[in-house]
Parts: sequence; structure tokens; C-alpha cells
Amino acid sequence: MTPDLIVTADTVHTLDVARPAATAVAVTGGLITAVGDRRDVAGWRGAGTRVIDLGAATVTPGLVDGHIHPVLGLGLTRGADLSAVRTLDELTEALRRAQRDEPGEWVLGWGLNPNAFGRSPITHEPLTRAVGDVPVFLLMFDAHAAVASPAALKRAGIDGPREFAGGATVVCDGNGVPTGHLLEIPAYELVQAVLPPQGPAVRRARFADLLHRMAAAGLTAGNAMDFEADSADLVGHLDAADNAAGGLPMRLRFAPFCMPGVTRAELDDLVDRQRSGGARWRVDGVKFMIDGTVDGGTAWLSSADTHGESTVPFWPDPAEYVWAAGYLADRGVPVVTHAIGDAGVRYVLDALSGTRRGRVPHRIEHIETIPTELVGRFRALDVTASMQPTHCTLYTSADHSDNWSERLGPERARRAFRCRDLADAGARLALGSDWPVAPFDPRGVIADAQLRRPHGLFDAAPVLPGQALTAAQALHGYTTAAAAAAGLDDVSGRIKVGFRADLSSFGLDPLVAAPDEFAQAPVPLTVVDGTVVHRAD
Repeated sequence: MTPDLIVTADTVHTLDVARPAATAVAVTGGLITAVGDRRDVAGWRGAGTRVIDLGAATVTPGLVDGHIHPVLGLGLTRGADLSAVRTLDELTEALRRAQRDEPGEWVLGWGLNPNAFGRSPITHEPLTRAVGDVPVFLLMFDAHAAVASPAALKRAGIDGPREFAGGATVVCDGNGVPTGHLLEIPAYELVQAVLPPQGPAVRRARFADLLHRMAAAGLTAGNAMDFEADSADLVGHLDAADNAAGGLPMRLRFAPFCMPGVTRAELDDLVDRQRSGGARWRVDGVKFMIDGTVDGGTAWLSSADTHGESTVPFWPDPAEYVWAAGYLADRGVPVVTHAIGDAGVRYVLDALSGTRRGRVPHRIEHIETIPTELVGRFRALDVTASMQPTHCTLYTSADHSDNWSERLGPERARRAFRCRDLADAGARLALGSDWPVAPFDPRGVIADAQLRRPHGLFDAAPVLPGQALTAAQALHGYTTAAAAAAGLDDVSGRIKVGFRADLSSFGLDPLVAAPDEFAQAPVPLTVVDGTVVHRAD
């Protein structure tokens, strides 16, 4: 067959053991139809074949982010980006600037690191000091907590404690007055519900822009941990065959949430949703949370953190999680579970050991601190370990002075983000970003996975450097492991005849370049389903 597209480059890492290296790839009808060398191109090409020569660049199988929130993230990234704020003085300045630059009824922000509060409790006091009696809503960086001003709490009707089906809390002082700190999604959703709405056109434009920026960073697919509200409208609009932008610029696998208190009818609806999909998207899995976060004191640890918190699961009756996960697994639905603390990871592994495994293996997300005896169970149970190396490098420090490490204490902080131990034990290790919790750029994640410090910060001490991945392991986590985690290792994750024509390319070779340099490497071309979705100027 005459190829539609031929891509050539000095280096092509196929990740196919039968032919690991090449310099030319031919694509026809969305599939790879030939892999060879530049000298083969003359014999492959036809009159209508498009040939793109990337010169000294490196081509890899298409990169897949293991964990993103592209729809939920639209609501989580409204207002000022506060990710660079490190002190309360900087927070005050940022809020005043946001009020000045984006005048409106509300002041909104996202990405706030709890370390900005130092040893002080997280309250609305800095918010009112900055902008007065104005409704303010700020999401913390982990998207599991928020802080709201008194005016915002009043608009949401929050004047005291609340009862939630899941492990959420409206934090109150000794007199029962809300402090502004809202722990977990059900608590802060009360304020989100009264925020000024964004219209469909705005959300569609923001969604399209986000996916195109992801493609421009080299991503060809992502595991989307949401499918709520207007998700079907957003992907359907972009995925339409007559869309002028050419459809979705990356593939998306959605896993809608299953929350505490779920009924059998709601579980059946989640099963029915697995039939949803389009040309480049589908619903394939269900997302659970067994716990919250270490920073917020809502993780599930085997013993309390240094604040006396993180001792209970997100599901008030964790046996209900076992029932719901088993119900879905029995019907062929892959179970995806957020589990951060050691007790949470242990409980989920025990639960999954008794469930049916279908075409797609079950997976656990985050896995931030676990003892050694749990490491080998991931391979033994065929459970995917889905991890985000930049959660370690951006939000913890080698001297354990950060909020996360201080809460855990030195022993548990020393067994943090055990990427290398899991990889060496034979676990299927899928890597990702958890955007918007951390930047989505895969170049940075791949670099930090090797460095165990933020790329570009050469003076920063690495956090547990023994857990660093090799360059090959990091690339594997974005390609072949990602394909296996989705049950697609027979059609994706390698550059091989008959496989999907999803290709990423970089100005530097990820397997030999210094990680700090690779993080800044150009992305000349991204191909999804045989279509060029990004081409650098």
C-alpha cells in the first residue's frame, strides 16, 4: 500500500526487540506499514505520500500520560496560577495582583502549595488581609483541598461543620466556625457550585487549547481521570469528523469517578458508560479514591502522621469500596484507585487480589509511601503502578523540611515515591503528571524521574536518589508500559508494522541526552493516528 506519510530521522527508537533501531517509518490509514532506513523511502513513497525528514531528531513511540484531569482541570485552573508562591507575603501580593489584573466579583487561584503557610494553620486570614471582604476561592496544588474567604463561605451557605459520605471536612475552630480550609473534593465543591459559570464556548476553547499544548509537548494520549459534567460534549465537539481542527489532537481514555455511597443502579450506569467513545476517545475504567493526601492530613496511613491525622480511609466503610470494585471488575471494568498512604495501598492490593482481571489490568495511582513488603505485590497481582515523579521532585525536599515529609516523619519519608524499587521488582510502572497538580510536559517528568530533583535546579539535592529511574525505564513508563497498562500492548507502545501510528519526536535523544537538557529539547513533530497534530515552526 502506498503510504500516506513517511517520517525519517537520524534516530528512531522503536522499542521493538526485533528491530530496535531505524531511521524511517511509513504510515498508511493510521497504522505503521513499514519500518526501515532512509534508503527504503524511495521504494515506499507514492505520488501522494507526504515525507517529513526530521534530520538529527529522535522519534519514539507516542508518549502517553498515565494520569491527567483534562476536563476536571478546566475548573481547577481558574484564576491566578499560584504555583510559584512560597510565602504568605507572596500570596498577599499575588492575590492583590489578581484582583487588579482580572477585576471581577471573585478572586480565584489555583496551585497553592501548603508550604506557603509554614507552620501556621491553613486559614482564610491571609486572604482577607490581602483583598478584604471579597469572595476568594483558592485550590491547593494537590486539588484535594482549598481555602475560601468568609465572603465565599457565606455565598456557599457554609457556616459550620458538614457531614459528607466521603472523608471530607469543613475545618472549623473550637467554636465551630469555619476556618476557610476545605478538605477533599466534596467539601470544596460546595463553593465551586456558586462560582461564576463558564459558558460552553469558553470551555470548548480552553479544552482544545489544552490538548493542543499537550500534543506540542510530545503527548499522543492520556489517561483522563474524569468523565463528568460536559466531558462528552467537549470530546465529541473536537472529535467530530468535520471539525476544522482535525479532531482530537490526542487519544483519551476516561475513567469516571465512583464515590462513597454509590448504589447498584449507579454502578450499572458506570458499566454502561464503558460503551461510550469516539474516533480517539473512550471510557475504559472507573476511578476510585481510597484516601486523600498526606499534605492535607487525609491519606490513609498505618499510624497517625505527626499531626495526629491521616488514620482513616476516604470511604467511611472501606468494605463498600471492596464491594463496588468487585462489582465492576466482575463485569470487565478496570478498577483505577487513588491510594497514597501505606494503609491505603495495602487495603487496595488486598481488595484487588480477590477481583476478576479482564482485558485491562487494574491499577493504583500515586503510591507515595509504602513499606518494602508491598513492593513485590504489584507484579504478583499484575496491578499497574501509576506514578508521578514530579510530585516528589516539586513538592518534597531531600532534607525533609517540606510539609509532606514533616507530616510523615523521617521513616515513612525515606520510603517515598519508590519508582526504582517497583521497576526493579518487575512491576508495570506507568508514568504521568496528574495535571493540573503538576505540569503535563513529559520531557520534564522523564527528566525528573532520572534526577529525583527539579530539572534545571542544579543545586537542589536529589530526593532519595536511589529511587532514580534510568532513561530507558522512564521512556518505557510513557510508552510500552503505558500501552500494557491499557491492555493495548499488541497494537501500541512500539514502532512496529501493524501498530498504531502514534509518534513523538524530540530534538535530543531521551536515552542519551543529559536529563536537564532533554527537558528543554524541541518537539518538532507529533503524530496521532497517522495525522500530524503538531509541527514546530
